[in-house]
Amino acid sequence: MRFVKGHGTENDFVILPDPDGALDLTADAVARLCDRRAGIGADGVLRVVRSKAAGLEAGLDAGDAEWFMDYRNADGGIAEMCGNGLRVFARYLVETGLAAPGEWDVATRAGLRRVTLGPSGDVCVDMGPASILGAGEASLAGTVFQGERVSVGNPHLACRVDGPVAALDLSRAPGFDPAVFPDGVNVEFFRTVGDRHLEMRVYERGSGETRSCGTGTVAVAATAAAQAGDGPSEWTVDVLGGRVTVALGEATARLTGPAVLVAEGETWPGWL
Repeated sequence: MRFVKGHGTENDFVILPDPDGALDLTADAVARLCDRRAGIGADGVLRVVRSKAAGLEAGLDAGDAEWFMDYRNADGGIAEMCGNGLRVFARYLVETGLAAPGEWDVATRAGLRRVTLGPSGDVCVDMGPASILGAGEASLAGTVFQGERVSVGNPHLACRVDGPVAALDLSRAPGFDPAVFPDGVNVEFFRTVGDRHLEMRVYERGSGETRSCGTGTVAVAATAAAQAGDGPSEWTVDVLGGRVTVALGEATARLTGPAVLVAEGETWPGWL
């Protein structure tokens, strides 16, 4: 099995080229690939498949998009969207000659997402709307944090904190109400550190604490903007793995940040 390793602000992925949709990618195989001691190691897997080959997936709206990003969490679970993963996915398509630099759509389980690759090296993704759904709460080490439930194509709970996010213990999953989030939730803790400038840490469902979460940065920016009474605005979000920019519009959000490919190879025959 051929693979490429890449990351976006140190949110890392194993990329599996499968243009014709021939790969039987089981949850167990994903978990083994993502294992940081016995596998390649990653926060998730990006399967690169042509939309026509993936068209049998229920509800897939590919439109004119040639490529479908089949994203899986590190535990093998299927996820709707991944902002950092989509930037890395787009970088892979361009670097391997499967797409030209510029602007085009990628199909995801959350719908079409438009990506833009310019000369700066960063990748911009139109993430669609960030919908704030109401209040929620998370618990961490016996402390309850109030937050906002946000949909960015996948579920988030964005919780503002008063102190540095570095002080939080995210070695275990935050508690949340499973009746509110029956499919699990990505939990973000964020703090304002400047004018439209946030710092954030995140515990992702199916992956644990990650160095970054693209959809999570959109969720915290949307929450902070709503709490400040801001309309369209641009936010800087610092994560453990670097920095991204979130531009909030009337009906969509645009996420801009780096995407880097670091290695390629193939798994040992029979390993999986």
